[in-house]
Amino acid sequence: MIRLGGQRGEPSRPPVAAWEPRYRRLVIVGDVLVTVVTSLVVGRVVSVGGAALFKDLTLGFLTVGAVLCALAMGRAWHPVVLGQGAEEYVRLGRAMFAAAVALALAGLATGVVSTRPWVFVVIPATALVALLTRYLLRQVLHRRRRVGECLLPVMAAGSPETVRDLIRRTVDNSHIGWKVAAVCTADGAGDEVDGVSVVGRLDELAEHVRRGGYRIVAITADAYWTPKRLQQLAWRLEGSGAEMVVAPTLMEVAGPRLHVNSVLGMPLLRVSAPVFTGMRRVVKGVVDRVGAVVLLLMAAPVMVLAAVAIAVDSRGAVLYRQRRVGKSGREFTILKFRTMVQDADRRKTELADANEGAGVLFKMRKDPRVTRVGAILRRYSLDELPQLINVLSGSMSLVGPRPPLPEESARYEPDMRRRLLVKPGLTGLWQVSGRSDLPWEEAVRLDLRYVEDWSLALDAMILWKTFRAVLGGQGAY
Repeated sequence: MIRLGGQRGEPSRPPVAAWEPRYRRLVIVGDVLVTVVTSLVVGRVVSVGGAALFKDLTLGFLTVGAVLCALAMGRAWHPVVLGQGAEEYVRLGRAMFAAAVALALAGLATGVVSTRPWVFVVIPATALVALLTRYLLRQVLHRRRRVGECLLPVMAAGSPETVRDLIRRTVDNSHIGWKVAAVCTADGAGDEVDGVSVVGRLDELAEHVRRGGYRIVAITADAYWTPKRLQQLAWRLEGSGAEMVVAPTLMEVAGPRLHVNSVLGMPLLRVSAPVFTGMRRVVKGVVDRVGAVVLLLMAAPVMVLAAVAIAVDSRGAVLYRQRRVGKSGREFTILKFRTMVQDADRRKTELADANEGAGVLFKMRKDPRVTRVGAILRRYSLDELPQLINVLSGSMSLVGPRPPLPEESARYEPDMRRRLLVKPGLTGLWQVSGRSDLPWEEAVRLDLRYVEDWSLALDAMILWKTFRAVLGGQGAY
């Protein structure tokens, strides 16, 4: 969605639900308490040479002031970013960095050497605790949203097909906080779209928004929408307090590749080509290998126990080797803990009629070939731990598309082959979005989205969500 801002005149106040100021106050109070407590406790611990209490209190006061001023000036408490998206955490990080720089410059200017532990330890510790506090508050908010509370009312306007898609996305992603409460279509025909009432025609949209007090006006594709009509709608919505967002036709391209520029007096949506080389890729490669080493060391006891359990439970090798297709179509041998009986591949043809997988995948919820230990390993994705060796060798990445079988990739359509532009991953968008529960088309769409919109921030988000998905055993069988 492209948000249209910069309305003329005095800024209007949107209708505010009771939960919004309460949530904002909780975030502010949490940041203040975290900053004060962390500054005093951690600051006293790292004091250089056991500095005097008065000096600690002075530096603590300066640190608290710098952090809180940076948070306020960096708009880290703005209601628009609280509770959703990465922008909230980005603003928090920027504010903490700005506070550290300001404190360091103040120490440099005054020659106070003892500011160093405050800059390099206290503020980073404050940032870490504040990040955790905001994350916990966000989880509480998301739980409320999953049961239909703390949602922003949305007016959707477009064709029934595109509006239906938007409604389904808002239901599937309730954490965003949108609820389509009403719909306008070109002719206003029909009583409802996916259970949401049709309240009028597109040319009546502004009047319905003003009367209904909707917070978001979501414009989806329809032949009715011309540049002039969109501009006039933006003018007519001025003063209503509603935020107008427009869904571009390139639905699956977003993130760092999408830019809005003014060229020749016209607003143009510029889509840059995906980048698969450069410094970011170097950083990704370093993170992959360092992360693989760290995770292998941490998981070593679990891997030893898993290997022993597999050997005791059934006959056969502990590790299962299989050919998979990697970047640029190059094949490699993937490593997994064996979770099936020894002749599982031969018995696959016998179970063809029981296949529950979509597309080119073979999946069964109750596969008779899976061993007792294998079922436990699969539920918590422990069978995939040996793939860290593939990451270490460079054939895989920590994050990327699902590594396909050769017979799967041979049946790929041209658009699906774009998954092979990057290394396959130990985890990916498919892993954190349902895994085996996903329809084949959705799994392909997520892999293509990853290829198109890849960034280091997206990798970090996927890795974090993977731990939650694995612990919950979501979609694993």
